[in-house]
Amino acid sequence: MAYDPGALNASLAAAVGADAELMEELRLAFVESAARQLDLMGRARCDANWTLAASRLNSLAASFGAVGLMMLADEALNGAPGDPVVLRKLRYAIDDFASA
Repeated sequence: MAYDPGALNASLAAAVGADAELMEELRLAFVESAARQLDLMGRARCDANWTLAASRLNSLAASFGAVGLMMLADEALNGAPGDPVVLRKLRYAIDDFASA
């Protein structure tokens, strides 16, 4: 399943207008922050750390209108901490945003 970065692009455009350089800078910050939370989830050794990182990822996605990523973060929050299937789905989604 591909994650359309259209909502992210629309949110960024609404925030910065036609400033393509700033839009790209914000996109990079979004991707780096999402990847950081995913890394923390992958290294979580307790349920609390998993939940905190997944919640932060959910909030980040919501802030930028990335609904698909938000839904995956919800899946992580509602599933078993450390679920490798959810981690793979999240990695795929973040990679989609990074390559767009």
